[in-house]
Parts: sequence; structure tokens; C-alpha cells
Amino acid sequence: MDDADNTYVIRPSFHDKFRPAQVQETLHEVMSDFFSDKVYDAQLALEWPDQLCNAVRAKLKELELPRYKYVVQAVIGEKRGEGVKVGARCLWDSDTDNVAQNSYVNDTLFCVVMAYGVYHY
Repeated sequence: MDDADNTYVIRPSFHDKFRPAQVQETLHEVMSDFFSDKVYDAQLALEWPDQLCNAVRAKLKELELPRYKYVVQAVIGEKRGEGVKVGARCLWDSDTDNVAQNSYVNDTLFCVVMAYGVYHY
């Protein structure tokens, strides 16, 4: 490499951007596997968000998007017929950063997972 070449990258290439559609497929896959045999239990559900977020983060790292940091948030609750709203507010670079979300519902529980991909300059 020539000494005059600029090696500092301030934007990801088009191929290396966080793509919400691709990440949403990953979320769906991880959530389906994670909840396939689970029935809501208040004591066990206390540990599930950490376990689920760690599983999602591990899968996102397999995408090998250089310089991206991942923030994963999960909300799990008992399904009893009431409504739930989940919201977030972020300050980021809309050209490089993005978010993907997925919901899972079975007979006894609901779960919403949000995965944020933030490009580290």
C-alpha cells in the first residue's frame, strides 16, 4: 500500500450497511427458535430478555458488518388481552445507522425485539 493512500473510512460501503430487512429475518429466526418450547412463567421470564438479546447479538455479529455496534432491546410479557406500546427515540446518523424490529406472540406471551445498528466512526 502506498503511504499516500487514505485508509480512514468514514462511511460503510453499500455492501456493508446495516439492512433492516436482513436483520428482521435474523430476529424472526432467533425469536422462533428461542420461544419454540416456552410458556410464560413470571420467574423464568426475568432471565429471558438477557438470554434473547445475547442470542440476537451473537447472530448479528455473524453478519460481519465492519465497525457496527449493536444495541438490542427486548420486551417480554404475559399475554392477557391488554395492549402494549413500545417506543424509542434515538439520535443518530440516518445515512449509516438503522433499526430493525420483530414481534413474537404465542398463546401465553408476547415479545418485541429491537436491534439497532450504529456505525462507529
